[in-house]
Order: sequence, then C-alpha cells, then structure tokens
Amino acid sequence: MCLPTLRWHWGGRNRMEQITKEIDMSSMKAGSIVIIGSGLIGRSWAMVFASAGYKVKIFDIVQQQVTSAMEDISKQMEELKNSGMLRGSLSPGKQMSLITGCTDLKSALDGAVFIQECIPENLDLKQKIFRQLDALASDNVILSSSTSCLSPVKIFTGLKHVKTCIVSHPVNPPYYVPLVELVPHPETDPATVETTYALMKAVGMSPVKLLKDIDGFVLNRLQYAVISEAWRLVKDGVMSPTDIDIVMSEGLGMRYAFLGPLETAHLNGEGFESYCQRYGEGIKRVLSSVGPVPDLSGEVMEKIHQALSDKVPADPEHLNARRKWRDACLARLATLKKEMQ
Repeated sequence: MCLPTLRWHWGGRNRMEQITKEIDMSSMKAGSIVIIGSGLIGRSWAMVFASAGYKVKIFDIVQQQVTSAMEDISKQMEELKNSGMLRGSLSPGKQMSLITGCTDLKSALDGAVFIQECIPENLDLKQKIFRQLDALASDNVILSSSTSCLSPVKIFTGLKHVKTCIVSHPVNPPYYVPLVELVPHPETDPATVETTYALMKAVGMSPVKLLKDIDGFVLNRLQYAVISEAWRLVKDGVMSPTDIDIVMSEGLGMRYAFLGPLETAHLNGEGFESYCQRYGEGIKRVLSSVGPVPDLSGEVMEKIHQALSDKVPADPEHLNARRKWRDACLARLATLKKEMQ
C-alpha cells in the first residue's frame, strides 16, 4: 500500500524556534494531559509531563491497573530522587500530586488539552479508542498516539477531529530517552504539529518531524537495518552475537550517543562531500554485499537468543534487573549530554 506523501514547509531552524517561542504553553498547563493506558510507556509519559509541572490524568479501564501504575510511579520517583536522576525541579511529592487516575473515559477527558494514547500496538484497538476519543473530545484537544510504526493514515482517517490528530512516537522508555518522532496525518493542521512540538520541547523531550509518512517511521527503519545486518553477520559466521553487541556499545554507540551517522561522516572527512569522495566506492562495494531481509526465525534466532540468555537469562527477574540497569545508564548519559551541550 502506498501511503500519501506529506510535504510540510517548516521553514528554517530559526523560524522554527521563533514559532515555538510564540506558542503559549500556559494554556496547556491550565488543563490536563491525559494518558490513555497505564502500562510502561503510559507511566513513563505521565512522569515526563508531571516533571515539567503539567497536570496528568492516567486512564485505564481496570482500576487495579491504575492503582498499580500510581504506586509504581511513586516508587520510581523516590528512587530517582535518591539517585539524583529525578527530572524537573519539583519534589517527588509535588510531582505525584499532579497525577491522578481514572477509569471513566468521559471524566478523564474533562479539562483535557492533550491526549497521549499508550495502548498496545494493535491497529484495531487503536482505531477503536480514537473513535471513542473523537466522539468525546472537544475540538481544540490534540489527539496523539504513541504508536511505533502504525501509519497515522490508518489510525486517524475518517475521524471528525483529524486536524488535531498526530503520532508522537517516543523511544522506550521516554523518561530517559528524549527523542519523539512527530508524524502528522495528511489532514493534520500545521498548528497541531507546532503545538505538539512546543509541548514536547517544554517537557524536555527532543522532537523531530517526519516530512512524509513512511512505514516504520525513521528510528525503527534505522534500528531494523542494524538488526538485519547483525543477523546476517551471525548467520554467516563472521562474529558471535555477543561481540556484535560490543561493536555497537563500545564502538558506534559511543559516537552515536552524541552524533548521528551523517555528522559522524562529516567529521571523519573534510566535510560530508569529502567523506563521500574518499570512501564512497568502498561504501558502495560493501553495501552491494548486503543480503536479503532475514526471516527472523529458526537456527540463527535460537543461536542469538541463547547467546543473549547466557548473559541475561530471559526470565522476568533477570530481564527487569537488566532493564533497571539500562535505565540508570540512560539517565546518567542524559545528564552527561546536558552538561556537554
């Protein structure tokens, strides 16, 4: 299926910064940010908005889910404070006072100014919840989805509030990783994009805009390309799964934590043009040897899984401990990046 091309004329960076400054965020703080779904992404989003002083409502259809989310967020905030990694200037208690839970959708939307949907990555479920939001939300509320790869065309087409609909795709977990991909529907009002962009900047995120819709957006396309080549290198017996991860974490990842691949190339030559002239033939030769998309099953999958499980057993206890370690690393990296910038 061919997706409609989105061609927005955003203007230069200076103009973008000017527009962002002109958008008044005080009206957003007068209302509530509504999080639809109380899972890991929803909880992390709630913490992001509360850290910047925004009132947040977490909606879920099961009261126990809401209760568990509130308890977990409170625990996380105290741990973050103790480790010096709590975002924002407000205390954990003050941030928690900004967050409430709700199991009635109509009540949750009362006073809403921005809605961030965080339910499972299932098109039918997302279409269903956005039809409900479309029927209940007022005309000036922004309806945003956390989807990681479902096209806004598939999610939002046919909604009466399509002009205020947008995808705001975070990186898991958004509390520690600031990137947010903004993907508008072809009928999304540019003001919706600008307001969402300004809101994300106001809460400490790093929003980027897709100029046209593409399957998987940008982060996942880059990520999947790396996973695909890593798979082939294991399959062809070039390197072990463990060593491939070291190539990324101790090599490319060291650069990419501060620079993207294009600027990295720019600095590795006398500018990007020089880099292409110097290394272009070698790059084309290597890329011509890249194989087809892997099937992601069978013997290679089992080999990679076993190698990773030898390091981190694939059970909830070990995975959760490793995720906690990952999050702590990301928090410290985020702090370092702020200091460096």
